[in-house]
Amino acid sequence: MNRRDVIRYSLGISLTSLVKPAWPKNKKLKNRFKIGACDWSIGPAGDINSFAVAKRIGLDGVQVSLNTATDHEHLRQPDILRAHQKAAQDAGIGFSGLAIGLLNQIPYKSDPRTEVWVQDSVDVAKALGVKTILLAFFSNNDLKNDPKGTQVVIDRLKAVAPKAEKAGITLGIESWLSAPEHLAIMDAVGSPAIKVYYDVCNSSVMGYDIFSEIRALGKERICEFHLKENGYLLGRGKIDLTKVRQALDDIGYTGWLQMEGAVPQGKPMMESYLENNKTVRSLFV
Repeated sequence: MNRRDVIRYSLGISLTSLVKPAWPKNKKLKNRFKIGACDWSIGPAGDINSFAVAKRIGLDGVQVSLNTATDHEHLRQPDILRAHQKAAQDAGIGFSGLAIGLLNQIPYKSDPRTEVWVQDSVDVAKALGVKTILLAFFSNNDLKNDPKGTQVVIDRLKAVAPKAEKAGITLGIESWLSAPEHLAIMDAVGSPAIKVYYDVCNSSVMGYDIFSEIRALGKERICEFHLKENGYLLGRGKIDLTKVRQALDDIGYTGWLQMEGAVPQGKPMMESYLENNKTVRSLFV
């Protein structure tokens, strides 16, 4: 048995014994929306210091990376996972989600290593007490105009879906695809555990009517949202957040809103995210 298998098979046993981090005693968490940020937006992906940074910003949680380019195991190692739980508890910050951004470089649609990552991510998400795992489909993992790659993804999602369903975990597809293209994948997989991770900026860049798409997909098909801008602060760029809020009201969405990007050139991240957090809370909390 090689090192990867040892880690994988010990993971299920080890993670079940880990204590889930308690949510911070914050009245804001009782509201309809919770505000988080991606660890790769407020620091390097996988950085354990992201919780302390999130506390300074005033966030409710951090969307953490399963692994990174320099550490393919990362949160799949029980000791590393425990350390992140402790850091979150010490900061009084929750885990707002789990993401596998490394799929952009090492594609789920073609690399067999990623099948293990996605299977194991369900165990990690359960140990962290989060309900959603973001699967990224950009760069090397782009599904646009790639029917062969899309079919591989459908087959692999069919294989992992029963495990996710049993654990009460949702796998969210974030991609360049349109709402109809996402619907085709979800219908082909045929599992309630597979949904769309809707990024308002990415869909806007593709020219989609994001407000119509949000309403068409609805809360049954969208698991979570990224509030993002490229090169602008949130609320000062191309995305009309007031109309996003109206769309979310129309579909009855409740849950996490994760801030991503939204740092203008030359503006410090901390300064940007203090302003982003203030803007988002003024509109959604």
